[in-house]
Amino acid sequence: MGIFIGIAAAMSSMASAAGGVLVGTVAGGVGGAATGGLIGTGGAITGSGLMAGGGAILGGVSGIMQGQAMEQQGKDQQKMAEYNAAVERRDAEAARMKAQFESQRQAEAANRAKSTLVANLGAGGGLGSPVTGDLAAEQAGELELENLLIGYEGETLAMRHESQASMDIMSGKMARSRGKYGAMAGYMKAGTSLLTGFARG
Repeated sequence: MGIFIGIAAAMSSMASAAGGVLVGTVAGGVGGAATGGLIGTGGAITGSGLMAGGGAILGGVSGIMQGQAMEQQGKDQQKMAEYNAAVERRDAEAARMKAQFESQRQAEAANRAKSTLVANLGAGGGLGSPVTGDLAAEQAGELELENLLIGYEGETLAMRHESQASMDIMSGKMARSRGKYGAMAGYMKAGTSLLTGFARG
């Protein structure tokens, strides 16, 4: 694997050098009978060698470009996932703040409702009645339950956003890993193309 990646990393300079050789050879003419391999008798570049070398270079460049594209795609997907996770975290914080505000506002409204009930009962002369106490207790219980539900719903929504944020982060890491593996596969493909191409030339 190391030799493949090393070959692929040097692909640009190799492609440039090979291109110079090919152009010089075509311009000067190929002399001598073709033998197996890139270099024939007397040091002349053979026709089969030219084809094999050119194909190897093209295959190598293609592998490198494919690997680079997959690696960049993985990075881009990870950045997008991290951005989405940050949005979800902000939404979770906003949900908690909203629930806290609504809970406080409901508590204030509940206190006003209790005061109104006591005032009405007092005006009617029924504060000492057992029924009055039951009514006050029932109202207090309902108002307290309503307040608890506000907090519960807000926390549930916040946790849902936080869960999505965690999933986005995980998805981004997986995308980055796929990009790295794809890049490695592309570089190995480039190295393999060079080795097999020149060996067949």
